[in-house]
Amino acid sequence: MSSVTTQLPPDLSPWQMFAHADTVVQAIMIVLTLASLLTWTVLLAKGAELRAAQRELRHARNGVLQAVHLADANVLDAGIGRSLLDQAHEELQQSGGLSDKAAIKERLASRLERTELAYARQLRRGTGVLATIGATAPFVGLLGTVWGIMNSFVGIARANTTNLAVVAPGIAEALLATALGLGAAIPAVVIYNYFGRRLTAARAELGDLSAGVERLFSRDLDRQAMPVSDSGIDAIR
Repeated sequence: MSSVTTQLPPDLSPWQMFAHADTVVQAIMIVLTLASLLTWTVLLAKGAELRAAQRELRHARNGVLQAVHLADANVLDAGIGRSLLDQAHEELQQSGGLSDKAAIKERLASRLERTELAYARQLRRGTGVLATIGATAPFVGLLGTVWGIMNSFVGIARANTTNLAVVAPGIAEALLATALGLGAAIPAVVIYNYFGRRLTAARAELGDLSAGVERLFSRDLDRQAMPVSDSGIDAIR
């Protein structure tokens, strides 16, 4: 009665598992590794963008809340604060001579709402890929797992033995694919939820800023119907 003397490979490091894996499993591992790198890249890039956006929103909100007239608002020369103020000034100019103030304020509210939505879409840009990775990476890893186990069964059939040395490499490849899938999915979900909270906070600050601009616009519009000094007229303009 003969016995199989095959021994386990001396090195089952992740690199060796990748190097000896099937082409399909290798492709899956590469895709999952790239997805993981993309996740951390989005974290760094979008995190820096959101920090800058929140600083800008706080500065603009404070400048608007402390102002008495639209012209007094202290905001940056470029950015969402300046965009909202420009919309208010433009509506004030285009509505000159019209007497229905409620309609004028309604048109401004529509302008500000569209500007807010466009800015919010800009802030969300790039986060959708995190949701995609978080949802699909485990299943991509599972595909590599199934393929690796299939290769193990093929190896058993060819060697006509259930020796561990025949089964282990394929199972190791399968488990590595699973680990890479989870390693890509878990951070993507966590980072996506983190950005969701940051975006919610940014939307709240944006809403405060827009409401402040709308209040300044309403006051300046109401002042137009009242006798005011030359300095008041200059402030409205």
